[in-house]
Amino acid sequence: MLGMPKLISAVRAVPAPACPAADPLPGATTDSDCSISEPEIGNSMRPRTLLRVLLTERGCGHFATFEEEFTRSARQAAVKLNRPDLATVTASQATWKRWLSGDQTPRSDAAAVLEFMLGVDVETLLRTAAERGVVLPEIAPSTARDVARFLNARFDTSHLNPMGRVPGMEGVWHLEGQRFFDGTSVAVQIYEATEQDGRVVIGPHHHPHIQAFTRATRRALVLGALGDDGLYALDAAHARRQLAVTVETLPISTPYEIDDLTYGLLWAMLNLDDSLSADDHALHAEQQMLEPLWAQRRSAVARAAIPELTNVGSVWLGMYFCAEHIIRRLDEDTRAPVFWTPVRTGEEAAVWLFFASWPQFRLALRERLADGDPAPERVFCIPEDNSRASQPYERILIWLTVAMMERGGQTTWVCVEPRYERIDGFVLVPGRRVISASWSDSSGIWHVDTTDSFTDVSAYAQVVDHARRQSVTSGDTSEERLRSLADHLDLDWDWLVRRCRELGAYGIAGMLRPRSRLISVEELEQVLCYVGEFDAD
Repeated sequence: MLGMPKLISAVRAVPAPACPAADPLPGATTDSDCSISEPEIGNSMRPRTLLRVLLTERGCGHFATFEEEFTRSARQAAVKLNRPDLATVTASQATWKRWLSGDQTPRSDAAAVLEFMLGVDVETLLRTAAERGVVLPEIAPSTARDVARFLNARFDTSHLNPMGRVPGMEGVWHLEGQRFFDGTSVAVQIYEATEQDGRVVIGPHHHPHIQAFTRATRRALVLGALGDDGLYALDAAHARRQLAVTVETLPISTPYEIDDLTYGLLWAMLNLDDSLSADDHALHAEQQMLEPLWAQRRSAVARAAIPELTNVGSVWLGMYFCAEHIIRRLDEDTRAPVFWTPVRTGEEAAVWLFFASWPQFRLALRERLADGDPAPERVFCIPEDNSRASQPYERILIWLTVAMMERGGQTTWVCVEPRYERIDGFVLVPGRRVISASWSDSSGIWHVDTTDSFTDVSAYAQVVDHARRQSVTSGDTSEERLRSLADHLDLDWDWLVRRCRELGAYGIAGMLRPRSRLISVEELEQVLCYVGEFDAD
């Protein structure tokens, strides 16, 4: 068990028991010539390096303890970095002193081992340490690196840098975009967790650092590492509230384990939320200027027309305009329209799950349609090559989006034929009208059109009929159709239903906390609960 976190500064550092023996306070004298002390390294007026501060904090102030830690790190680095030559790397006492004094820079294999041991590059280690007090997290650099390797190897959009370049500074988790996500990053801190009575908890000895880490108002995530048994995520604001009412352990719900489901949700919501927060003022201004366009049967706006918007902001504005265009062109006695929805990636699917404008559109659509008539149908065009080549977490986002439509009463069909990939979104009012509405084109924010031409309506009706007949999903119930879609997307039905049930029952607010007013998780939570009611073998 790791010890209590210590307050350190570049002037006075209290050791943490990472090494067997503690070192004397910097600047103090010692009977041994193998400890870190100012007389030993020469000029007592020389600024303290980050290397010196980190070794002091880790309790490696004596050469004997440093040598033991360095040798152990060399063996671990040889395995973790797949470099067998590092296993025999050592450092003499004279070299150690020159490193501490700044008279010699670690190079080659020795530098690789030192960076692996401390989690900081050599150039930074030899810089002057900041003259400020910080609360250090208690986690071994090797554990933090293992967590980063796990996430970065498993998820192709994950790039976790687990440790800051200065003591007390948190790590950064970069979440890359693909087709239109702008990419974002979130502050993270990893803590070693334990399991108690079926719960994952972070012990009270970590609380001083957690309180310091979560005090800032910026978005952040607390990650609890349960050895080889999983990694769990908690929103920093939720952790702050939890610590305000408990002095014992900080619990993390077991459904918050990071796997393909939760990573996909984190990746999507953080990207969408951060981009929309950045665009909030610009989007509000653009909304006020749309009124003259509502009366037009056809309109289009190029992406270059509003260059200040992020990619996600452009998608939000395009989807908002298309939804309003559709509602205004549906008669009050419209009967059972069919929606054609192209979904090429998990990014495109995610907007339906998280944009707060979708529930508003669904309510407006229900009010527009004739009472007692069949619910709308929806055909998803999901090109097979795209979906099969995507990561599991993206396919789960697509699957959840289809489940959301089914939950809303819409019968869904899934077309995977490549030749239909280029058909933009549209609404077919059988025998009467086609309303085209596209917002996912990278070159344009939206493109809408309306036609009552019998020839055009018939052509679109043929497309819909063919898609129904060739759908890869089948079944008389939502559960049967969603099960067949899971099979097509190569998703484990039993696992997916079980995880949705767990996450839906507990709620996701502790892991995902929207900041933008344009993002909502309520619809997603309802979808998770809906799916959780299905049978799992």
